[in-house]
Amino acid sequence: MTKKIYIFDTTLRDGEQTPGVSLNIEEKLQIAVQLQQLGVDVIEAGFPFASKGDFEAVKAIAENIRGPVIVGLARTTKQDINTAWQALKYAENPRIHTFIATSDIHMEHKLKMEPEEVLKRVYEMVSYAKSLCPSVEFSPEDGTRTRRAFLYKVIETAIDAGADVINMPDTVGYSTPSEFGALIKDIKDNVPNIYKAIISVHCHNDLGLAVANSLAAVENGAEQVECAINGLGERAGNAALEEIVMAIKTRNLHFNCHTNIITEQITKTSNLVSYITGMQIQNNKAVVGVNAFAHESGIHQHGVLECRETYEIMTPESVGLKKNSIVLGKHSGRHAFEERLKELGYTNVSHDKINEAFVKFKDLADKKKVVSDEDIEALINHEVFRTSEIYTIEYYQISSGNSTVATSTVKVNFNGETFSEAACGDGPVDATFKAIEKAVGISVNLKDYFIKAVGTGKDALGEVTLKIEKESKIFSGKGISTDIVEASAKSFINAINKMLYLNSNDIGA
Repeated sequence: MTKKIYIFDTTLRDGEQTPGVSLNIEEKLQIAVQLQQLGVDVIEAGFPFASKGDFEAVKAIAENIRGPVIVGLARTTKQDINTAWQALKYAENPRIHTFIATSDIHMEHKLKMEPEEVLKRVYEMVSYAKSLCPSVEFSPEDGTRTRRAFLYKVIETAIDAGADVINMPDTVGYSTPSEFGALIKDIKDNVPNIYKAIISVHCHNDLGLAVANSLAAVENGAEQVECAINGLGERAGNAALEEIVMAIKTRNLHFNCHTNIITEQITKTSNLVSYITGMQIQNNKAVVGVNAFAHESGIHQHGVLECRETYEIMTPESVGLKKNSIVLGKHSGRHAFEERLKELGYTNVSHDKINEAFVKFKDLADKKKVVSDEDIEALINHEVFRTSEIYTIEYYQISSGNSTVATSTVKVNFNGETFSEAACGDGPVDATFKAIEKAVGISVNLKDYFIKAVGTGKDALGEVTLKIEKESKIFSGKGISTDIVEASAKSFINAINKMLYLNSNDIGA
């Protein structure tokens, strides 16, 4: 049997630190449920001390998710560690992940601490965390830029204090694969008690090397890889889970190891995270991009038709894609719709949500000749994973033309009370946004606006993803419709609802 590599998913912690991404408790729990179905070994659910919302999210995940280890991040302070434990104590398999910077530049300019003070803090706080929680992970922040002799001493101290996982982060994404692999080997050779702990790695993608560095670490003895769905994370992001897993699976003879990830759930997980976070997946993204299994070149097409292996090193089915789609339309019944949902992997959707999505499906089928799998996934995601609705749009009406000023009238519902407003704008979408702002009494800045077609053809669904800014905070929204103005209005309201929901829970770091 080959060696198992533990997959530590940090989408809900480091992934949420992606600029422009903010998740509420419902969204975090939905992603955690899908990560459980994906088969990850560890879910880093958040940073409990950061805010009330983060604490409640970690607590909810700890209470509801069984199987994976549930991790909460904490600085090396009793206040952080106590807060983390209060959120994690409900978990079947809890772990406190504590960290402190160890590079000279961080100790001098950020911590204002001497090396001996850092060593003392490591021992005291890891010991304290271990007194509360059966599993403790320790990370020397900026470890790849830490003096080797001091790094070895810090790791040895953490293990002596009770850490059973030692995580080596490439915090600023500075390493190259040969350097990072050699570092892991040196740790194994120079830390006398390293055999008592699992070596983990956490690589950032600033130079586009996060996946390569992580795999180099695996080749040199690392047993756990910390990664995120779609490579989300600070700055340029983290190592992409789907790329790590499929590299190990596709080149298993080279790496001589395996993971327990159910790879057929990868595409569903990737799409869900993209939908909820509002972060689009680039078309040429490895494994999960729409072009990952597409062939346009005639030579490639001929080769694949003759023998798939000529140009495909993985099968679409291995990551949860289906080569052929079953066409559903306005004459299809609820049973066929529900069966198609099951085939697409939506096995835990409540009957009420299916009924709501089916009504929307029938409405869409009246507008479109063919309803594609992409249409269905967009509908079910919108119905199941939408943010709690504070404001809803009852109707909108626009007047626009190339020689007239665009105007829009909207009616917005709030707790059964309706508000109607009209506004002019630079086109129908801008006018609708301004009318909505007047109706809800909130002014925001539009930071990003993106339209994509879901499915193909003139009657394809339009999916609008946008980001708004209020008081230096960014909130994303999504909306779908065959009418782009309606999709835009839904997306704008969705972002405002998310902003109001998150602001009601956030108490600051």
